[in-house]
Amino acid sequence: MNTQDYIDREEKYGAHNYHPLPVVLDRGEGPFVWDVEGKRYFDFLSAYSAVNQGHCHPRIIRALTEQARKLTLTSRAFYNSVLGEYEEYVTKYFGYDKVLPMNSGAEGDETALKLCRKWAYKVKGIKENNAKIIACAGNFHGRTITVISMSTDPDARNQYGPFTPGFIIIPYNDIPALENALKDPDVAGFLVEPIQGEAGVFVPDDGYLKKAYDLCRKNDVLFIADEVQTGIGRTGKLLACDHECVRPDILILGKALSGGIMPVSVVLADDPIMLTILPGEHGSTFGGNPLACKVAIESLKVIKDEKLAENADRLGKIFREEIRSIKSDMIELVRGKGLLNAVVIKPRNGKTAWDVCLAMKDNGLIAKPTHEHIIRFAPPLVISEKQLREAIGIIKKTFKLFE
Repeated sequence: MNTQDYIDREEKYGAHNYHPLPVVLDRGEGPFVWDVEGKRYFDFLSAYSAVNQGHCHPRIIRALTEQARKLTLTSRAFYNSVLGEYEEYVTKYFGYDKVLPMNSGAEGDETALKLCRKWAYKVKGIKENNAKIIACAGNFHGRTITVISMSTDPDARNQYGPFTPGFIIIPYNDIPALENALKDPDVAGFLVEPIQGEAGVFVPDDGYLKKAYDLCRKNDVLFIADEVQTGIGRTGKLLACDHECVRPDILILGKALSGGIMPVSVVLADDPIMLTILPGEHGSTFGGNPLACKVAIESLKVIKDEKLAENADRLGKIFREEIRSIKSDMIELVRGKGLLNAVVIKPRNGKTAWDVCLAMKDNGLIAKPTHEHIIRFAPPLVISEKQLREAIGIIKKTFKLFE
């Protein structure tokens, strides 16, 4: 089978809910992937930042296979010999009293929303069914019905109503708007991405997160950080909130928590919040399974042992400096933190961000547009400076084609 054969088979038998770049990947190692015809590419999407530790990291694969031979799933109907080890490790790693393990990032967000509402009624004393949660325009927290109820993206919402009530939407990076929304005594939480990744790596003003956090404290409102994409080293710190020394009341993590090996997510909070949920009130068949626990422990160890957050910080500065040096009418703006970056594209001679991505693919680097005019560049954090500069050369060469 060739590339087109694989694409045709997916088109015939799979739902058409994605529009992939026309490349069929077959193997990965570190910052590289190879297609079914053997061509090598720099991966500059990293599975939307799930593969921070690089493709098929040998330490994580070893942890996976060793545990897979022993025990994979028990469900939470029973205790298992790995979950407690993982819970202790992850809570101490991020500095929280308790963890609630789930699978996908969207499940993590849903869990955080439920936890916030439960706290609102049991602790803050809001009248039941009146709790409100503030979210930001341009957000991306997943694709479940409740999550898209707070989305402002028409593609996410069209013909999926009716929607879940209880959300107040304010502009992102707007402290006065948050201040005004917090005047409502029924507000229980503020859910925010420290950097809006899916919106095109929209980095808020310096000080925004700290000011927002302080306002939440003042108004007895939970600060809930969705770090599913920005966390675990991606932005040059362990958490993007660490750039402003903000410790969220509820922290949501996923994606790179498993190094891209399997779906693993968590919600972290301290006892006064987490212990509002009682047995039988929330859970997941696969959440906290032994396989996921061992994989996540090793994934987090790799981040620290290989100093991947520090690597992201150093190389991200090189990347932005080099890309900003490109003389191209198509490059409108370069922005980002660490190795989460984006280039805003201005169409030229009928050519768009999609055309640039197709040309980069031909030159040996894969990335994907978001919102049609923005290209996100997020390589695995294990990439070396030499490899990064080779990849930058491909990007520069590609933009020259559109002069």
